[in-house]
Amino acid sequence: MTDRLVIRPELIWTGDRFEADRQMVVEPDGTIGDIGPITEPITELLTGPVAEPCTWPDRAVMPGMVNTHSHAFQRGLRGKGELFPQEMVGSFWTWREAMYGLVETMDEPTIYRLSHRAFAEMLRAGITTVGEFHYLHHDRTGNSYAFDEVVLRAAADAGIRIALLNVFYQTGGIGATLQGGQLRFWTASLDEYWSQLDGLESVLDPRTQTLGVAAHSIRAVPLDMLGELHEESRRRGLVFHMHVEEQPAEIADCVAAYDATPMAVINSRLAVDERFCAVHCTHTAPGDMEAFIAAGGTVCVCPLTEANLG
Repeated sequence: MTDRLVIRPELIWTGDRFEADRQMVVEPDGTIGDIGPITEPITELLTGPVAEPCTWPDRAVMPGMVNTHSHAFQRGLRGKGELFPQEMVGSFWTWREAMYGLVETMDEPTIYRLSHRAFAEMLRAGITTVGEFHYLHHDRTGNSYAFDEVVLRAAADAGIRIALLNVFYQTGGIGATLQGGQLRFWTASLDEYWSQLDGLESVLDPRTQTLGVAAHSIRAVPLDMLGELHEESRRRGLVFHMHVEEQPAEIADCVAAYDATPMAVINSRLAVDERFCAVHCTHTAPGDMEAFIAAGGTVCVCPLTEANLG
């Protein structure tokens, strides 16, 4: 697009409500330049070349939505992760085994195809920005972080804004080694993590792509590393996301290891602020939640996941 556009839909969301008889200016880079009444001459809204106004009857225009938490490669699980042998009862843990099976099939063309498809479907649904909680880093040869740039490229080709929330993942449970498909998620050290993140900075499209920090969960990041990871993210002014209390078993394991729930550990050991986003919190105790929110923390609830996996 080389000229500014003036678009006149039936309704425009102006911040508090939908309004009729309004027009908006779309700049050549696709951003909204201004919104004004249709009675206002176009020349007062903008200067420079402009195409003829476009009228959109029967349409309402509003800002794009944000998908705060995505695992794009799991698009390949649709219709599969919820099917189990008759003698099995479906749960988060049986779903996770199906997910690990998908992980074993991943190569660069496959993760690109699935990620691009997921991002394109988001756009068609009105989602224009995605927080991609990205932990599937390595290909089957163990090539370090082969998939990180592939996901960024899939987002760019689909046309969606992305915050790549690069995940630190070191253990397969509290004190447990990684097994099977989990090895594709492995981060060897904090130094390696930050080196990889710094390298990704050089390939970002600054107009549509940013980075954030993520710890997979209390079961995947040792406590000393969790504290250092979060503190460095604060020093750099980056957002910090983490799966928290998605499953009762996670809480039981954490209490056994640390004599506190995951959210209580976070509240007592980390300097929670407005950049900290806890994902799921399906089984969080009210008191722990109140303390987290009072410190400035935010929560991303995933209703379909919570309902489907408990």
